Amino acid sequence: MRRRFKQIDVFGEHRYTGNPVAVVLDAEGLSTEDMQNFTRWMHLSECAFLLPPRSDEADYRVRIFTLTHELPFAGHPTLGTCHAWLEAGGKPKLRDRIIQECGAGLVPIRSDGGLAFSAPSLLRSGEVEESFVEELATVLGINRNEFVDVQWVDNGPGWVGILLASADAVLSIEPDFSRRSGNGNLDIGLVGPYPEGSECAFEVRAIFSDEHGQKTEDPVTGSLNASLAEWLITSGRVKAPYVSSQGTRLGRKGRPRINRDTDGTIWVGGDTFTCINGEVEI
Repeated sequence: MRRRFKQIDVFGEHRYTGNPVAVVLDAEGLSTEDMQNFTRWMHLSECAFLLPPRSDEADYRVRIFTLTHELPFAGHPTLGTCHAWLEAGGKPKLRDRIIQECGAGLVPIRSDGGLAFSAPSLLRSGEVEESFVEELATVLGINRNEFVDVQWVDNGPGWVGILLASADAVLSIEPDFSRRSGNGNLDIGLVGPYPEGSECAFEVRAIFSDEHGQKTEDPVTGSLNASLAEWLITSGRVKAPYVSSQGTRLGRKGRPRINRDTDGTIWVGGDTFTCINGEVEI
């Protein structure tokens, strides 16, 4: 069956500088296996599949897949899916909000000089065990005392946030997961400040290893920027609004925009561009 399809660049300064997501607009009738197989074939970090909502409050429902499994929520697929839904003629029920239904529940999205999602709550926060901190330093190939701070900033994927002294320090990191003593997935979020007055407040890197120790770096990561924002803002290290840079080491120019409402709600936004528009057969 032919289904409408779009590939959206998310968070880039302009087209082809952000993080791409594939969105299948007419996904009703596809099985979980169909969706997972298509995602593996596309070989992007995530693919999204649009479905009719189950909740009366939601405008649409989305299922999000990585190459290996389904995610309850992810940032750049959220903005990319919303862009694709609106471009395909979607009409929000509310005047000032789009409500996305996903595995993590209902996610509000608004227009914020682009699209922006409301950051989900942290599932795990606070201090990291010192033995694990030492292991992280070994993986990253730097001394433990080069960490300014380390915190759990997990809003779903399992992020551990590491604050370094500068953006240059973040960009210089050459991780090697073969140095690990343990096994299993590891999701590291690196962040370091740029000098005051720079275009961007921070450089961010999202570095993963799978159960086999294979390293992957994500170009631009909405969920990580959301959780880092909550940590950095609540600890008084930065005030919103601000812009982050991500993807520099990969030749990208990701520019996530962080805002914070007076009630404390954090919004993560960025530009979205349709790069491919057509049909797929699934």
